[in-house]
Amino acid sequence: MKKIYIAWCWWMLWQAFYEQFKNWYELKCTDKDVNENRLSFLDFRDFEKYREDVLAFKPDYLFHLWALTDLEYCEKDPDDTLMTNTISVEHAVYIANELDIPLLYICTAWIFDWKEELYDDWSQPNPGSMYAKWKYYWELFVKEHAKKYLICRAWWMMGGWPKKDKKFINKIAKQIKEWKKELFIVNDKDWTPTYTHDFAKNVRLLLEKEYWWLYNMVCEWQTSRLEVTQEMLRILWLENDIKITEVSSDYFAKEYFAPRPWCERLIDKRLTLRGCNIMRDWKVALKEYLENEYQDLFKK
Repeated sequence: MKKIYIAWCWWMLWQAFYEQFKNWYELKCTDKDVNENRLSFLDFRDFEKYREDVLAFKPDYLFHLWALTDLEYCEKDPDDTLMTNTISVEHAVYIANELDIPLLYICTAWIFDWKEELYDDWSQPNPGSMYAKWKYYWELFVKEHAKKYLICRAWWMMGGWPKKDKKFINKIAKQIKEWKKELFIVNDKDWTPTYTHDFAKNVRLLLEKEYWWLYNMVCEWQTSRLEVTQEMLRILWLENDIKITEVSSDYFAKEYFAPRPWCERLIDKRLTLRGCNIMRDWKVALKEYLENEYQDLFKK
């Protein structure tokens, strides 16, 4: 059984990776917040501790999952963002190269400028926000310096237990749990969600086929925050109980002040051409996620 070292597992993606890899690989999962028995302590911003822990485990693969994704925090504290989202990636590259093993790095759709309606794997990045700039710079670093790597670009994750999900779906779910009868949803933002379990399965497929390099990895079909909310209420049988009020992004400008593009859509061109695209329709993924993790929301 081959071994995978998964660095910093606080993020919502980790639960999906654990479930999708645990039966085929020996895993070591680390985090600076050891809140589960499956985790051991590591702060991967400390290069020597990171290196020592990985080398002791002797993995066949190194998965570097974590990044600060709170865009407002990244704008307010660029130094912490730089240390966490970028310098730690340098550490991962050096360690993977020393062991001569492949490195998995997670990048983001934010690296594009959103002047187009769709972006494939070959589109030219032009990041605007602090978060996007650092993610792109270290995508370049991985490509230029890692001996063997798999870079997967995700966007607007859904999945990973409600307690770890900090994104859009869980924010809407919390309002439903609070008995909100009206939801204010922006109508000027298009996106492509990524279901964490499909993402992890697709990573495993590429890993086992040894198809290295860079891939967009999002759900099939583009959508919007408004359409996702409408579908969510339909799945939960709540479309007649909760009103959706459409608003522009300016409605949330004070709370979400970091720059956000109008369109955030990727397509999985390279996965499709390789015959390895197992990312499902976002509606199918959303339904599965709600049924598995949000049973308490369903109207009785």
